[in-house]
Amino acid sequence: MHLKKLFVLCFLYYTCLAKEEDVLEFSDSDFESRIAEHETALVMFYAPWCGHCKKLKPEYAKAAEDLIRNDPPIALVKVDCTEAGKEACNKHGVSGYPTLKIFRNGEFSQEYSGPREAAGIVKYMKAQVGPSSKELTSVEDLEKFLRAENDVSVVGFFEKETDLKTAFLKLADKLREKVRFAHSTYKNVLEKQGVTDGIILFRPTHLHNKFEDDSVAYSGSAVTGEINDFITKNYHGLVGHRKSDNRNDFQNPLVVAYYSVDYVKNPKGTNYWRNRILKVAKQYKDQINFAVSSKDDFQYELNEYGIDYVKEDKPIILARGAKNQKFILKDPFSVEALEQFVKDLLDDKLEPYLKSESIPESNDGPVTVAVAKSFDDTVTNNGKDTLIEFYAPWCGHCKKLAPIYDELGEKLKNEDVAIVKMDATANDVPPNYDVRGFPTLYWAPKDSKDSPQRYEGGRELDDFIKYIAKHATSELKGYDRKGNPKAEKTEL
Repeated sequence: MHLKKLFVLCFLYYTCLAKEEDVLEFSDSDFESRIAEHETALVMFYAPWCGHCKKLKPEYAKAAEDLIRNDPPIALVKVDCTEAGKEACNKHGVSGYPTLKIFRNGEFSQEYSGPREAAGIVKYMKAQVGPSSKELTSVEDLEKFLRAENDVSVVGFFEKETDLKTAFLKLADKLREKVRFAHSTYKNVLEKQGVTDGIILFRPTHLHNKFEDDSVAYSGSAVTGEINDFITKNYHGLVGHRKSDNRNDFQNPLVVAYYSVDYVKNPKGTNYWRNRILKVAKQYKDQINFAVSSKDDFQYELNEYGIDYVKEDKPIILARGAKNQKFILKDPFSVEALEQFVKDLLDDKLEPYLKSESIPESNDGPVTVAVAKSFDDTVTNNGKDTLIEFYAPWCGHCKKLAPIYDELGEKLKNEDVAIVKMDATANDVPPNYDVRGFPTLYWAPKDSKDSPQRYEGGRELDDFIKYIAKHATSELKGYDRKGNPKAEKTEL
């Protein structure tokens, strides 16, 4: 093997190994004694066979590498609940995997409810140590605080005890896991900033640009809710850096530029394209939200728009409208093309993108097959009460339900009821159906298709028949309202 290649492989191996070693592994024999050695520790109780645990493991290792160097250090620990850590897991009420808990000085403190990506874990756990708002005693302290993290900072400047300071510190306690807070009462800091009773949001240096101010001053009243709204409105600026741990901050209508966003290796190239997005965003800042995202980190979102691979360097522009419909800028990226795209989006002139399978040529089985393109015909406008199952081909529960669902369709084929199924992994689900797991079933009465009801009943044939018999708009021909078969009429 080439010596250079061997060196690279060895380097990668030892780098990965070092990251793994930053995660401490405790067992029943040493859990109590070793956890007590750490002022703050995050413990992952896991099972080796658990898919979610396997997905979390590399992110957890990356976070451990960062947090072990924090001041004060934060330990990341793992405990195998199937082998050496069974008793510890039972003692701490672990019933699913992975379960994450925060410990302080050996004692359980709270459940971990933060992100599951490395950057999010680091940010959440750093907020768990020290005060929720860091006190700044000098101008150097302020400058150091603003440079310490590539993140937004919210700083309060207070000459004396005021209602604004009280509201600020109260909000800092509430948002400590999400926002970096600091405050100062020192004269030299206040004079340097020119503020005696106020709050300023500072944007990180790498996001500074000529289209918006590097900092924003709060001008509202001493009300925690108003300060919170100010932070939410200004946190990401005109064009935010949308990442896996903050993606839920960006609300529709939203335009996202996907390209090689990398503020570590290529900040200049990243901002080259972001500045062009900013030029358009400034014109529509009160009407629509804008963001940039790494095309590699969000490949699954590109797939949702039918885009499998992006080779070129230019941004791919995708959008979600106010009604969560999807839109694609089909022309090559340019400032002019983006501006026209946004204008047409706001004027409702764009055709939404719909991920859909082909409409089946034959659809005469006991269960009607719906696809996104035919959903209106097979469900919304079919003139019948409808039970619809949203499923995934790989889902074990869906496979178990399939023969029962087919039998249900056969039993009710002569009724004024449609039994429908749709593959929710290959088709866009209409926005009024909330599908987060499989199978998900909805009952859509024929006269109120805009307000379908989630089916929460049993999944045996008799359960379905009783539910439909009870909720059908008109009484079924073959069953009474309790779901009992009606006696067949005989001729005399």
